Amino acid sequence: MTVLDSFSLKGKVALVTGGAGQYGRQIVAALAEAGAKTYIAARDRAKLETVAEEERARGYDVTARSLDLSQDASIEALHREIIEENGRCEVLVNNAVTRSATSGWHHDLVEYDKSLRVNASALFKITYLFGQTMRQHRSGSVINIGSMMGMVGVEMANYTGTDMNPDPSPIYFYEKGGMLNFTRWAASILGADNVRVNCLSPGGFLNGQPEPFVAAYSARTQLGRMANATDLKGAIVFLASDASAYITGTNIPVDGGYTAK
Repeated sequence: MTVLDSFSLKGKVALVTGGAGQYGRQIVAALAEAGAKTYIAARDRAKLETVAEEERARGYDVTARSLDLSQDASIEALHREIIEENGRCEVLVNNAVTRSATSGWHHDLVEYDKSLRVNASALFKITYLFGQTMRQHRSGSVINIGSMMGMVGVEMANYTGTDMNPDPSPIYFYEKGGMLNFTRWAASILGADNVRVNCLSPGGFLNGQPEPFVAAYSARTQLGRMANATDLKGAIVFLASDASAYITGTNIPVDGGYTAK
């Protein structure tokens, strides 16, 4: 196998939770372009069907499925369907995220629990189910989509001159920070059966934010810009493929150097 061949995902089955958002869309495109039979799953199946149709029009094998990460039965059904259809699933990308408590620190426990159920508890469950199948085949790659916000504290100076984030919540920082150590933990558990678990932590995505925020955030990075619609694709294919066969338990910031400053 040549080094370029090691990046191919031909013959592999992949699942991306989410898939229609700003990072999910490029994750789906990357896996499909690399040759994987790609499933995308979320509550809003209509949006996913649009993505799947766009990818099929480009000649790629992408299928949309329904998934409610707040419900055990929905997670179990998706796992069962994909395995019954294919017998395996070599790549799981935990990309879906919910934001129940998006502002403020003072909330009742139930508000925090809504977010934690999807962003933590469901993460554990879906990784367990697909991880067990990967263990049986002694092959697999789990990629958790974190955030640079899980690596640093909130930078309030980025919001100066805007009305963005006046009352920040700890929940997203907590969940994405926890995802990093869950990645290490799961890599430790699954590694003996040749199943790898890694995390990608993207930086801020340029998407119509106020100019003062874009300028402040960009200056905070080493590359002087925010992320675009293709910046995550190469790293996704790398971690999903045999090119990263000896890499597990790690976190790769894809943040233009934001967290390196």
